[in-house]
Amino acid sequence: MKKKIISVLLVMIGVTMLLSCAAFSPSGRTPGTPTAVEGGLTFATGDEQGTYYRYGAVLAQKIAETTDTVLNTVASGGSMDNIGALQSGSAMVGFAQTDALSYAYEGTRLFDSKADRISVIAELYKEQVQIITLNPGIRSVSDLKGKTVSVGADGSGVYFNAIDILEVYGLTERDISPVYQSFGDSVEDLRSRKIDAAFIVAGTPTSAVSGLAATDDIYMISLDEEHIDRLITDYPHYSRATIDKRTYNTSTDVNTVAVGAVLIAGDEARDEDVYNIISGIYENKEAITRAYSKGAELDLESASSITSVPYHPGAAKYFAEKGIDVPVK
Repeated sequence: MKKKIISVLLVMIGVTMLLSCAAFSPSGRTPGTPTAVEGGLTFATGDEQGTYYRYGAVLAQKIAETTDTVLNTVASGGSMDNIGALQSGSAMVGFAQTDALSYAYEGTRLFDSKADRISVIAELYKEQVQIITLNPGIRSVSDLKGKTVSVGADGSGVYFNAIDILEVYGLTERDISPVYQSFGDSVEDLRSRKIDAAFIVAGTPTSAVSGLAATDDIYMISLDEEHIDRLITDYPHYSRATIDKRTYNTSTDVNTVAVGAVLIAGDEARDEDVYNIISGIYENKEAITRAYSKGAELDLESASSITSVPYHPGAAKYFAEKGIDVPVK
């Protein structure tokens, strides 16, 4: 058992390179040759300062402790990169936002072909759209016009969210000076005043934002009800969300929107491994919650709520044992 846990926690030199080698090519990416990973299933997470990466490590450890399945967690650019890696077979498990997942499966938006070799394991929690600035004069999305704004790393689902929100406020990418970077880089550039604001989409509290709030007075842009209503009407993947003022010691609560964080699998993932993954998570909710607060959001009703993309047979077996039917691939 110790060997399994050690395998989960080891960072394999160069393994993150495989995520840029996906044969599936969203947004004009150059495809390459998938890289095989020995000793476990490659689990594509996200930015090292984001929730995907940190929560993913907790889940992988608990799965290894309680089942015969080992996940090797690796950092990545986020949803688009993860979907591409699963589509190509260079990763077996990954995180993706609900909106990016649906776009990929349909082959719409920035995805130039359908990602038809992926399926759902479970929706785990909600990710809040956080618009961060150190400039107290930026009070609304409309104030971002003409500003330098990080819209997320290339390959992340954050980009979709930023563009959607700008759109409902009558702005486009051309109305700002966009920067495409990770959460960590966004925080550093905010701190050094290289950018004016940053979109960060992750479960709260987000490590990168908490770190910034510990050293600087941060301001978070709220969305007003009219634009939230319009956003949800135009893009039903979104739901209303509130970030409590105590989360980052802001002066008021922040009104925003959220998308779901979904655990997905590639078609080459074995049924028994996917079953072990979902059972290892949902049968150990209390232990996971003690290790990472997002575990408190684990809920079978939410987990089985995805309708736009089918579920992996291994996940469907677990849900069936709980008396829940899900669309199965």
